[in-house]
Order: sequence, then C-alpha cells, then structure tokens
Amino acid sequence: MEKIQGFPRSNFAKRREGVFQHLEDGVMILSSAPLLYRSRDTEVRYRPDSELFYLTGITQPGAVAVFTSQGGEGHFLLFVPSRDLKAEVWSGPRMGPERAKEVFGADDSLPFEDLPQELPKRLKGPGRLFFRLGEDPMLEPVVIDALRAGRRSGARKGDGPRAVEDPGQILDELRLRKDPEELARIRQATSLTVAAFREAMKDTRPGMGEWEVESLLESGFRRGGASGPAFPTIVGSGENACTLHYSANEHTIDDGELVLLDGGAEFGLYSGDVTRTYPANGRFSAPQLSVYEVVLAAHRAAIETVRPGNSVAEVHESALKRLVQGLIELDVLSGNREELVKGKAYEGFFPHQTSHWLGLDVHDVGDYTRQGASRVLEPGMVLTVEPGLYFPPVAGEKPGPFTGLGIRIEDDILVTEGGANNLTQALPVSPDGLEAMLARD
Repeated sequence: MEKIQGFPRSNFAKRREGVFQHLEDGVMILSSAPLLYRSRDTEVRYRPDSELFYLTGITQPGAVAVFTSQGGEGHFLLFVPSRDLKAEVWSGPRMGPERAKEVFGADDSLPFEDLPQELPKRLKGPGRLFFRLGEDPMLEPVVIDALRAGRRSGARKGDGPRAVEDPGQILDELRLRKDPEELARIRQATSLTVAAFREAMKDTRPGMGEWEVESLLESGFRRGGASGPAFPTIVGSGENACTLHYSANEHTIDDGELVLLDGGAEFGLYSGDVTRTYPANGRFSAPQLSVYEVVLAAHRAAIETVRPGNSVAEVHESALKRLVQGLIELDVLSGNREELVKGKAYEGFFPHQTSHWLGLDVHDVGDYTRQGASRVLEPGMVLTVEPGLYFPPVAGEKPGPFTGLGIRIEDDILVTEGGANNLTQALPVSPDGLEAMLARD
C-alpha cells in the first residue's frame, strides 16, 4: 500500500522522524479520539484525533500509538482492537494488529487488550513522557503508575519518567508548517467552501430561516465531496451577527437585514473557514455600506501585511489601525487614533484577534508568541484574516445608525515565499461584487 488516506506513507514516516528527533530518549503516547454519544447509545459521527492522524494516518477509534526514542533510534508501537466479527457487523471491519502493522508502518503492533500489561514495560526506561492528561481515562492510570514507579526507582537506577509533558510541545511546531500534500487538502477544503458559499448566498432571501441558509451551505459542502462542516455553521441575521459564536440559527431573516455567514468545509480532515456578510435583499443600505467599507479596508490592509518576516501581531495591528480610523470617520470614536488603540477604546466594537491558524483543526495548533515576541510568519503557514465590527444593542441606550450591525469578512491565507496567496479570493468581498452576485432576476 503506497498511500494512507490519500497521503503517501512516506509523509507519516517523515513526520514520525521529526518526533523521534525531539523526544530525546523519551516516549510519546497518543490515542484515538473517543466515541461520543448524542444521547444514550446513539453515536455522534466519528471524527479522528488530529495528532494521531498526523503521525500515523489512523482514522478509527480504539488505537493507541507509542513513539519511543532511545540512543538515537525511534520505535513505533501500535495497539489496535483485535478482530471481532460480531462487533464488526455493527461498527464495520477492523484491521487487527497484523494488518495494522503493515498498513501504518508500525515497528510492532499488539492487541489493544494487551495494553495494560505491555504499555508499562515501555515506560520503564525513557526519562521523558509526553502524554495529555485529562483526555483518556483508560490510559491515565497506566501513566500515573509509571510516574510512581519512576519516582521510586529513578534516583537509584536513573530510568523511568519523572514528569508528564504535553505532546503539543513537539507536535504543534511540526504541524504549523504544512507540507505540499496538506496544502492540497486545504486548497480542496477552501475550494469546496467557496463554491458552497456562493450558492447559499445567492439563494438567501428575506423571510427565510437562518436554519435554511445553514442547510443550503452544508448540503453544498456534502455535494462537493466534503465530509461535512469543519465547525458549527454561523448564520447570524440582523443583531444576531453581533454574537461572535452564534450558532442557534433559529431566527427568520427580515428584509433589509445583513446576514453574517461563517462556515467551512472539512475535506480529508482539513478545514476551510470563510465569513461573508451580505444583504439579504441584495442591496446594502447607506449605514450598512459605510461600516462594511471600513471592515473591508481593514481586511485588505491585513492581507497585504501577510508575508514572510512579518509577525502575526503586525497583521492584527494593520487591521486594528484601519478599524479604529474608520470608527473615528464614522463618528463612533473621537480622539487620536494611536491613543484610542493604546487605550483599547475599540474593544466594544472589535473584541477578537484578526487571525488564527488553519489546518487539521479549524483553530489549528501553534503558538502565536514565542519567547515573549509575536510569531514571525514563514512559508507553509496558513492563517485566517477576519476583521470585524459589531454594534450590539445596549439596554437603556438609544439606538444609533449602526445599532444591530455585525460585519465580519474572513479569508484563508497561505504564506508563500513571495508573500501570500488568498485561497478563498474567488468569493467576492467588494460591495459591488457582492451585489452583482446577489442580483435578483
């Protein structure tokens, strides 16, 4: 078998080599994501653990991977469920240890039921242990017992773990820069996202339920070949757009309202993430347009700042300065722009950051600061650019011309050697472009 889940087997082997180099005579334990239940015995559709998939390609529940590095040699041990024909009638075929070893390139593979006896043996020698506490109640007692044993014998024998470290200390840095195959998945996810957005936006009408727009968007994802939405779709009409993570999608869209649509397709476990804010009736009102143009100017300024050598903070600052200047021009704020930025006078209108990483997770892993300084952008990183302005109603205050407006514009940006590539630029953002796309027959 040359590929696992569409990726060359060599990709996973190369990623594991990166982990072995950082383990320094240590061991890392990763397990499959648990099965989740909507209620009683009704399972939620399974979504694999991102870290385990990144290093192995495993997408099934019940697996545990153990990566050990000692004396410069790496070892990949896999525990997987044994074949069980009765269980497989309900949950689908299992590989079993022998087949899993062959498929995933493990050095050794054992039945999952052997883990309580076999895993402790692998934890006696390594001095460093990477394991995420609080996420696997079955594995955690084994890890705690290994720590106890290490504390008892380590002082005399010099072996065994003394502390637990988070796997993200190694994996987050490796996952932050995407390889060509990952970028191909992200491009596909963003392409599907754009296509579904275009159709859902064109079909939006006053009088529709927010839930109907959600259905249009997510059915577009599935028709295009996506596994589904990468996160709960946000359809915020009117003042609902002022709630940043609004996802109830239960109100009827009124004529004259804006619709903030925030969603993304997941393709091959990789995510797209786009936001567009557009008039339900196809035409911006004057107040809507004046705020929209401020957000659009901030969006453009931020994207222009995305290039190698600039920092994540600089991208945010580019958007922030333009938003604050716009708020001054709209007579919402008054004073010196730099002083208003320093005093955070904007926070009631722009309470979030401009960007987040994008990849296997929609809010992908990776620190935004390193040693007290903002992360410098490098080729292969993918991040969103999503400035916004929000004017929620305030009890007891007289509504102003912008009250109830929430506007956000979001695109997915790949950092390249020469600058940046907007992966979702095919979806219009200009007022004229949006109104042309939304034009009613």
